[in-house]
Amino acid sequence: QVQLVESGGGLVQPGGSLRLSCAVRLSFFSINTMGWYRQAPGHERESVALFTGGGNINYADSVKGRFTISRDFAKNTMSLQMASLKPEDTAVYYCHADQLVSGQGRLDYWGQGTQVTVFS
Repeated sequence: QVQLVESGGGLVQPGGSLRLSCAVRLSFFSINTMGWYRQAPGHERESVALFTGGGNINYADSVKGRFTISRDFAKNTMSLQMASLKPEDTAVYYCHADQLVSGQGRLDYWGQGTQVTVFS
């Protein structure tokens, strides 16, 4: 069963904006950390924006001041508002969540990914 489903990727010019959404089919109260990652061709997957287990938010230095992560407990969704996009933001963006389950350890969930392409 797919637990995380992303939407909202696409093509945008430099300086433009996009909003990614993630439908989360898990109870938010069972989640330890959740956030957005991205992977560009030839690069490793990297963290973009995360809600930590303590509820704090961490952003990658490269996106600070441009990207905003949010979540809606009522709608079970998480979003990433991206502004002032740059060509180097081009990547497949993934929604991620994990749970800490007694006797099983950490369970990781990934969405299928959504392509974001920033081009001139």
